[in-house]
Parts: sequence; C-alpha cells; structure tokens
Amino acid sequence: MIYYLSGLRELWSPLNVFRYITIRTVGALVTALLICLLLGPKLIRTLRAYKVGQSQRKDGPASHFSKEGTPTMGGLLLFIAVLVSSLLWMRPDVGFTWILIFVSTVLTALGFYDDYQKLVKKDPRGAPSRVKFLIQIGTALLVVGYLAAYPPEGAHATAILVPYVKQTFIELGPLYFVLAAIIIVGSSNAVNLTDGLDGLAAGCIIFCAITYAVFAYMAGNAKFADYLQISHVPGAGEMSVYLGALIGACLGFLWYNAYPAEVFMGDTSSLFLGGVIGTVAICVKQELLLPIVGGVFVAETLSVILQMASYKLRRGKRIFRMAPLHHHFELGGIAEPKVTVRFWIVSIGLMLAALASLKIR
Repeated sequence: MIYYLSGLRELWSPLNVFRYITIRTVGALVTALLICLLLGPKLIRTLRAYKVGQSQRKDGPASHFSKEGTPTMGGLLLFIAVLVSSLLWMRPDVGFTWILIFVSTVLTALGFYDDYQKLVKKDPRGAPSRVKFLIQIGTALLVVGYLAAYPPEGAHATAILVPYVKQTFIELGPLYFVLAAIIIVGSSNAVNLTDGLDGLAAGCIIFCAITYAVFAYMAGNAKFADYLQISHVPGAGEMSVYLGALIGACLGFLWYNAYPAEVFMGDTSSLFLGGVIGTVAICVKQELLLPIVGGVFVAETLSVILQMASYKLRRGKRIFRMAPLHHHFELGGIAEPKVTVRFWIVSIGLMLAALASLKIR
C-alpha cells in the first residue's frame, strides 16, 4: 500500500523513494522485525497463560527434557509480522503478492489447527496426516494452476533452468506442474522436520530467503536478467519485498527462539515458511537451486526417510542414532547451540554456492 505514496511525488519529491523495490524490501524487513520484537513478549505471556506448552519425546535427547512446557504456536508471531509487513510494503496490483499471502495463510491455518489439536485438545496425533497432506496438495495445485494460466515466464512455462550452465533448459511438459506441486509440499514438510532445535529452522530460512530475494530482484529486472542469463519474470521483484518481511520476522523471532528458547514456532509457521520458499523458487524459475540453498532441509528430510526405510527393511536396525539429523549429532555429544550454529554455517555456504550460479554460466 505504501507504494502508492510515490504517486504523490509531485507534492513532495522524497515520496518517490517508495517506487523502488530495494527501499520497500528494507522497509518490510524493518517493519516485520519491529512487530516481532514488540509483540513477542505479549504473545509469549498469552501462550503461557493458556498453557500451550511443548511436550518432549521421551526417547529424545535428555537435554530436551527441560524444554517441557515451553510455549509453542509462536509461529503466529511470524505470520502476523509477515502478513502486516507484506500488505504495507508490497504492491497489491501484482499477482505474486496474493500468491504468497494465499500460501502463507492456508499453511499457517493448517499448522495452527495441528498445533491446536496437540496442545489445546491434548490429542498427540494432531490433525490427521491425510487431511494435512490433502490440504497441502490442494494449496500447491491451486498455485500451480494459477501459474499455468498466467506463466511467470511464458517462453519456458513448463521448463526448468539448469543452474551453472549457460541458457540450458529441460522441457518437462505437463510433468512440470507435478514437479512444482511436489516442490511446494516437499519444502513445507522439510522445514517442519528441521524445526527441532532452538533457532535452527528460523536461522536456516533466513539464508534461503536472502538467496531467493536476490534472485527475485534480478529476475524482475529485464536488464539484470538478460545480463545474468536468467529468466526474466515481470513483477518478480515484489517477491523480494515479501522475502524481506520474512527475513525481518525470522530475525525478530530468533530474539526469543534462540537458545534457550522462550517460545517455539510449532507447525503454525514451520509449514508456511517452507511452502512460501518453494513457491518463490517456482515463480522465479530457479527450481533446481532449491535443493542447493535448502541443503540443510534436504539432509534433514533424507535422514528421516533413510532411518524409516532402514528400520523397516533391516529389522529394526538404524542408520542414525536418531532422526532427524540434528538429533543424531546431539546424541553424539555435540551441544545443541553448537549443532544449530554449525547448521547455520552450512546454510551460509550453500547460500553462497547458490548465488555463485548468477556468474558461473
């Protein structure tokens, strides 16, 4: 909405700055950060009053038993900060604005319902897995359907760009839309699995968001896209503004979620954080970079899959001490804060590797 203040530049020339994506991205980041910092204490007190506390796995690391009762559903703080900031700073006349808000809202509602069943209704199963999966699939299909009707980049609507290689596309035809739906659902669940240590998921999401904010900005600028030989996606720059809000919200949330955590995000935001990153990857036509920049999330997900497969196929034998992967390292004697920071360092390296694809072609 603030974008429209630039239309009053004839009355006061400084208002012209609100035309620029970079200014609005910074504005969105700062706004979301301040919302989290200001609302955080009140939300934590409210969650404590309603006794919406985390219950820990009895077979998990012993160091986690002290977390029992820590307020959960803190993802509401992330969602509110991102939503308010996005509505303030993004252009409402660009379709990507509403795609990202739609994905955020639906997946937040789904995660909230799951947390509500577990923490308020005291049903350890939460929302039925089938219902969760169907809603995620439905959300992904609606997004994919919209992008099929209004392709982000018409020349390669059903193709994926191969990173690090000059102008190389793989044409998938109708299978592209199946892949796109899998990316959204897979990303959503991967972040959910990673959310197991204080600050881990929020920190890694920041580096993913920074990466895709850069790609969205470059893809939205015809000159930059042509120079860097990436797909030009008109309007993609607005996704940088959204990701700026996401970065600011995660930074603000980390203020309270860093070790030792005062609040956990729960499914309330872990589902939507992954879902929107997957959606942005599709919209900017950088799908194959997602496993690189989100390598930590991929490793966490694979560790769960491999553990389950090994347990079933090898008669109870496990590959890891415990899955997801971060618990494997904890049970190996590495302190939780060190595991988290090391995963952040890996995420930074993967972020730089993904950004390097802009020049390595």
